[in-house]
Amino acid sequence: MDSYLPFDLSVGGFVFLLVSAMVAGCARGFSGFGGALIFVPLASSLIGAKHAVPLLLIVDLALTPGLVPRAWHQADRSNVAVMAIGAMIGIPLGTYLLAHVDGVTIRWAIVAIVVVLLALLMSGWRYHGSAPAGVTIAVGVTSGLFSGAAQVGGPPVVAYWLGSPITPQKVRANIVLYFAIASVMSVLSYLFAGVLTWQSVKLSLLIGPAFALGLFAGLRLFRLANEAVFRRICYGLIAGAAIVGLPALDGIFR
Repeated sequence: MDSYLPFDLSVGGFVFLLVSAMVAGCARGFSGFGGALIFVPLASSLIGAKHAVPLLLIVDLALTPGLVPRAWHQADRSNVAVMAIGAMIGIPLGTYLLAHVDGVTIRWAIVAIVVVLLALLMSGWRYHGSAPAGVTIAVGVTSGLFSGAAQVGGPPVVAYWLGSPITPQKVRANIVLYFAIASVMSVLSYLFAGVLTWQSVKLSLLIGPAFALGLFAGLRLFRLANEAVFRRICYGLIAGAAIVGLPALDGIFR
């Protein structure tokens, strides 16, 4: 079976990716965050960041188009457009780093970004105040940079919009619409930089169902479980993924 798997993955490595994708999908389906923060460090430890990051982009992009039509009607489209202007600047910069920086260095950077963004999420910090265009663009640049480099651009945007005086429905719609746009930008940027390969596409077809199953399970758990408890579990999973993904521990876990 090994000969049929991309990136010279062993069967054990493939199973590890499947489980990682399922856990990541469950976290995202339940809480709306954490999928990339869990999957990217774990997958990068096996196939490298240059393959793991576009792999998650493909899987995520394939599973979320159904959310866009409703978000289009509910979102503050002008505000999303301003945020997307920032992403247009940040995503190519992040893609350049992903394509040209040494793989191990990128993995260390991803772990560091994940830890910082996890701390931001756990702190409960929100941006409060008016939303001038300059600030919105700056958040978009930051999110785009993290998205281009590691597909972990969610927390800056979430913290920014959750602190604004708009309804939760509009916040969610803004986030969905923004990331639909940012994902398309990322695909174009990755294609131009040569980091989106057929091997990534092939592997995405293999692990996509596991991510989708986790996504469905997370949505079901959202109706049944205590949100505060599950969010703490998600935080623990993200922290664990960052630890397991440390390049210094490759000799222990792999």
